[in-house]
Amino acid sequence: MPDHETGAARADRVALVTGAGSGIGAAVAAALLDAGWRVALAGRRADRLEETAARAPAGRALPVPADVTDPASVEALFGAVAQRWGRLDLLVNNAGVFGAPQPVEEFDHREWRTVLDTNLTGAFLCAQQAFRMMKEQDPQGGRIINNGSLSAHTPRPLSAAYTASKHAVTGLTKTLSLEGRPHRIACGQIDVGNAATEMTGRFGSGTLQADGSVKAEPVMDVRHVADAVLYMAGLPLDANVQFMSVLATAMPSFVGRG
Repeated sequence: MPDHETGAARADRVALVTGAGSGIGAAVAAALLDAGWRVALAGRRADRLEETAARAPAGRALPVPADVTDPASVEALFGAVAQRWGRLDLLVNNAGVFGAPQPVEEFDHREWRTVLDTNLTGAFLCAQQAFRMMKEQDPQGGRIINNGSLSAHTPRPLSAAYTASKHAVTGLTKTLSLEGRPHRIACGQIDVGNAATEMTGRFGSGTLQADGSVKAEPVMDVRHVADAVLYMAGLPLDANVQFMSVLATAMPSFVGRG
C-alpha cells in the first residue's frame, strides 16, 4: 500500500485506534504498526490489547484499557497519548457493538442506550479530545477516520439501534469535516460490509434477510479494510477521502433489492 507522507514526518506519526483488541480495530492497528506508525491501542480488554501490541517493535505500541462511553476514561486515554508522544496525527474511531437483534416494538431501552453510547457517544467523545489535541499541537492538524458501516446507508432487519447509531455517525463525520477545516483537521468515514471478524462469524451459516429468509453471506478478509484505512491515513492533510465503502463483492441487500 503506497504511503503519501515522507521521511521524518512518517517516522514520527502517532495514531490512536479504538476497539483495537479484536476484529477491524486489531487489523487496522497492526497495519499501522507495520507501516511505521506509533499506535495507541484502546479497548476494554487489556489482555487483547497486549496481544496486538506484542507484535510491534519496542516502544511503538501503547495499550490503554479504556471505556469510550465514559468521558473521564476517554480524557485519561488521550492524556496517556499526550504524555507518551506529545501529539496525535490520526484517530480511528472504530469501537462499536451491534447489540441483540430485536423488533422495534420490543427493543430494550438498555440495549438501545448501550449501542448508542458505544457507537455514537464514544465516537463523539474521542473526536472531541482529538480536536483539542490536534488544534493545539505543532504542527497543527491531524485526521479522524470514523467506522460507519454499510448500516450507515442501509439497515439490516431487527437493527434499530445499530442502524440509527451508524446513520448518526455519518452526520458526525460531516460536522467534524466542516469544523476541522480551519485547523487542518480532516475527517472521513469508512463503511465496511461483511469483513470476516468475530462480529460477522454467523454470516457464513446464515443471517436474516430483508425478505424474511435466512441466507449465508460472503465475507472478505479484514486486511482489505486495514489497507483502505492505510490509504486514507496516508494522504496529506490537504486531501481527504470523505466516504469509502469496502464490502464483500457478492454480499446481498446493499446494492439492489432484497
